[in-house]
Amino acid sequence: MSATLERTSGERILQTSPLRRLLTRPELGSVVGAIAVLVFFSLAADGFLRASSLSTVLYASSAIGIMAVPVALLMIGGEFDLSAGVLVTSSALVSSMFSYQMTADVWVGVGVSLLVTLAIGALNGYVLTRTGLPSFIVTLGTFLMLTGANLGLTKLIDGTVSTKTIADMEGFPAAHAVFASTLTVGGVGFKVTILWWLGLVALATWILLRTRTGNWIFAVGGNKDAARAVGVPVTRTKIGLYMGVALGAWISGQHLLFSFDAVQSGEGVGNELIYIIAAVIGGCLITGGYGSAIGSAVGALLFGMTSKGIVFAEWNPDWFKFFLGAMLLLATLLNAWVRKRAEATK
Repeated sequence: MSATLERTSGERILQTSPLRRLLTRPELGSVVGAIAVLVFFSLAADGFLRASSLSTVLYASSAIGIMAVPVALLMIGGEFDLSAGVLVTSSALVSSMFSYQMTADVWVGVGVSLLVTLAIGALNGYVLTRTGLPSFIVTLGTFLMLTGANLGLTKLIDGTVSTKTIADMEGFPAAHAVFASTLTVGGVGFKVTILWWLGLVALATWILLRTRTGNWIFAVGGNKDAARAVGVPVTRTKIGLYMGVALGAWISGQHLLFSFDAVQSGEGVGNELIYIIAAVIGGCLITGGYGSAIGSAVGALLFGMTSKGIVFAEWNPDWFKFFLGAMLLLATLLNAWVRKRAEATK
């Protein structure tokens, strides 16, 4: 009789464990929200499900998603980066102005921009780990310095608030193809940023779930002191995460530059909040140690569907921020409820 009860109990655990695993997935709430938003705008906006409309939605999502992925990893590691938005513009400005002033192949500017952007990310991580200051303070300082430098240096070098066009420079067509081209599939154009976005999601997911570095990221976000005690390289991990955000900023910055061949120095301010919102909607906790790259992608997709769905439905776009805030609150509440249900089934 006892053996039968034990076997029945074991079978019950096996039967419920898949559900428990599903409920503990950080992106569950955002997936449910994405399905709801998709159904809603499919009914409210004519043509929302057309291939051309979905292409527009995916492009808007990728523009946010490229940055939301490394920002999500940074948040899982327990930190923030308030300079991420203006760093995108800084990356584009360095690439443009170096190429123009040096009259060099634009790929030289692209390479210099990569080095400068990664150095800024590494500096953020280094200052954070060496001083012990909150990431809010460190990256807020970087945000203000980059905002001033973007405007001041552009005016000093080019005499205006925007860079000179580099469309006629050597290497521009190839760089445009890599960072800003449009791929035609079935007669519908899809921006190459969608491929960059999906590639980053796949890479970040592999790092989080299949590598020792992923374990380190979760560990330092959960409890950095305990992680350090068991041999996790906390300093190196945090610096690497900030450099990951810088890499995303570089990709986004080159897309910005090669889409328009010139850059406005004041762009990017405020975008850092959108990246954080996408990560939080995707299941990342403010306290760190929990989240996923896939969740950040779904959060970015929710942003894209909402921003473009309002346009397709011919509503007043002033309501967009209202819907974005509502999604943030609902996603956070749903994530909290899902986690409580998961704990209750243990």
